[in-house]
Amino acid sequence: MTDFFIDGEWVPAKLGGSRQIHCPADGTLVGTVGEGTREDTEAAIAAARRAFDTGPWPSTPAGQRGDFLLRVAELLERDRDAYARAESLDTGKRLVESEYDVADIAACFRYFGKLAGQDAGRVVDAGSPDVFSRVVYEPVGVCGLITPWNYPLLQTAWKVAPALAAGNTFVLKPSELTPHTAILLMRTLTEAGLPAGVANLVLGAGPQAGAPLSEHPDVDLVSFTGGPATGRVIAANAAVTVKKVALELGGKNPNVIFADADFDLAVDYTLTAVFLHSGQVCSAGARLVVQEELHDRLVGEVVRRAERIRLGGPFDPDAETGPLISAAHLAKVDKYVQTAIAEGAILRTGGRRPDSESLAGGHFYLPTVLDGVRQGGFAVIEESFGPVLTVETFTDEDDAVRIANDTHYGLAGAVFTSDASRAQRVANRLRHGTVWINDYHPYLPQAEWGGFKQSGFGRELGPTGLAEYQEAKHIYQNLRPAPSRWFSG
Repeated sequence: MTDFFIDGEWVPAKLGGSRQIHCPADGTLVGTVGEGTREDTEAAIAAARRAFDTGPWPSTPAGQRGDFLLRVAELLERDRDAYARAESLDTGKRLVESEYDVADIAACFRYFGKLAGQDAGRVVDAGSPDVFSRVVYEPVGVCGLITPWNYPLLQTAWKVAPALAAGNTFVLKPSELTPHTAILLMRTLTEAGLPAGVANLVLGAGPQAGAPLSEHPDVDLVSFTGGPATGRVIAANAAVTVKKVALELGGKNPNVIFADADFDLAVDYTLTAVFLHSGQVCSAGARLVVQEELHDRLVGEVVRRAERIRLGGPFDPDAETGPLISAAHLAKVDKYVQTAIAEGAILRTGGRRPDSESLAGGHFYLPTVLDGVRQGGFAVIEESFGPVLTVETFTDEDDAVRIANDTHYGLAGAVFTSDASRAQRVANRLRHGTVWINDYHPYLPQAEWGGFKQSGFGRELGPTGLAEYQEAKHIYQNLRPAPSRWFSG
């Protein structure tokens, strides 16, 4: 059984709890890991606090911290096969997707490694030769990092890399469903030479193992990626001690397609936008917003292609997408579909589990298309987080923007058109943190990622992603001090 990593040591759960991890594709046992409680997390927080207050990492020169991250990137690439296999076994996603993820993760560490030593602060013009004024950037302190199950290692890297680049210490709590790549990462960080106590890992369910990270006064920042209900709880808990908070809470993302879009391109990206990783992507293009005159042709072809998507496990060379993460999540997705149909949506394809006996042992759900959904209704408002596409139509550009922005989320969206001016106009008007034009899903480590509205606040990646883990300090030095004589007595 794998234990927790606290203060540079692997230690068992204090109460001896354990959890079995099963592959979502076929139910096979992947491993047994410790199951933590509040006591375990508090021990990890204490270790991170000591390492920050008295350890060498926060005062390590930024350039050296950057070199460390570059070394981590090299080790990730060296161990790509082990990481990808562990990720696929935990999540059920295709091995090739996990291999892509590891490459992206190494790129993330490499980006923040190069960025770490570039910002030495700035000199402020105080308007006097007798004053030297500067702004410097220091680490926040102890960071609580809570990551989801859909992209376990990628989301971890987006938090761990900038946290370390800035000089922080942290406690990582991955999803209890997908812990194995986080375990591997602790071993990689240790091999790369990270001092004891800087990186700490606890495993277990959120209410027990995760809650102290948003509640404890010794945690200075909590970063969470996951569902909005949990995000609200974390924000409320963090408010008691007024700690910094960064939240990425998903989205209900519109994929806007105008009638003049390249048809084959639009079909291809409509499928990729929503059915990649069986829709378990926070930025999935789950809302197809298509111009009326293109609706019948486009949706007809999307349905035809969706019915040909091959489902399978992570090591099936013919599979194009995989299972949902758990039986509970499968039931949630199916309930979403049935509720949408009851509300009036037209089921064009899918809406059930596959018939194949070879898939019976996994949590598979057919790619699903729901046409004729009502704007403002359940199917448009709620996030299925599964392989479910809803279809809405619009008349003109203003109507497209209105519909695309008619959501309490604002994470991502796309616009497909052959009119370059229109593409820019629409992209500028969409209230979403990332907007793609004639593309869907790519991201760059050097470009900020995050949402508007109830998709959360704060940013990951890019220079702002590093700034989330820093505090700005103004240092004002009087070079010719003299009494001010403000008070005469």
